[in-house]
Amino acid sequence: MGHEVSRALARRPGVTVATEIGLTGPGMPSSVEVGEGVGAVRLVDGSSAGARAELERALAELRGKHDVVVAVDFTHPSAVNANADTYNACGLPFVMGTTGGDRERLVASTKEARNPAVIAPNMCKQIVAFQAMMEHMAQRFPGSFSGYGLSVVESHQKTKADTSGTAKAVVKSLSSLTGAPYPEERITKVRGEEASARFGVPERFLAGHAWHTYRLESPDGTVAFQFQHNVDGRATYAEGVADAVEFLAAKVLAKAEPRVFSMIDVLEAGGMR
Repeated sequence: MGHEVSRALARRPGVTVATEIGLTGPGMPSSVEVGEGVGAVRLVDGSSAGARAELERALAELRGKHDVVVAVDFTHPSAVNANADTYNACGLPFVMGTTGGDRERLVASTKEARNPAVIAPNMCKQIVAFQAMMEHMAQRFPGSFSGYGLSVVESHQKTKADTSGTAKAVVKSLSSLTGAPYPEERITKVRGEEASARFGVPERFLAGHAWHTYRLESPDGTVAFQFQHNVDGRATYAEGVADAVEFLAAKVLAKAEPRVFSMIDVLEAGGMR
């Protein structure tokens, strides 16, 4: 995602991808080539003792050259809260695309710091619209699928450690429609190349995909509804992140009240390309 997002941002007029610093995990190289004219990005182990001081030094340099500096975070769920705490301590607006972690603490700590951020379980603008549609239906017609059984299967690349945040959000809406809870552990999580291939994912996208199927079935089995989205690759998420970065930068430049935004806010602002 770091490569995809950097390339998507590099294609946006007026946006510069910072090469001075990028946070990474332990055991990673000291730099990485991105392409798209970005060049080599210097990497720092975000879990190291001196990471925050390194970030603050780089930010001082960046803020002297740019009107707004925004961080983009796609990492392991275990790093979500520590990374957000770092951004908040540095007063660095951020777009959090990583799922997992303690989400309540993530939002609460960012609000407390009065640090503007976009936090969302999914950055694909079309899926965001789908989620909004499902949420709207759940609010307008709760219980309209009362008695229907729900089944959910989601397939992602084997490196995705947690259950899809999108699936959890959609299930919340569907549970309102059926009137019955659907615990997260009932979501079938497909990981591993062989399992994903059996699910239908093309071989060239086994390393990066999001295939979800939500099925509602009447008690007697005579009526069934199925909602499905199959996303191959990561480019669509990267473009959504670029939208979120531009949205957040505009809020900062306008000195808007700092708050935690969602991708629904980005969608409603009409700035998606």
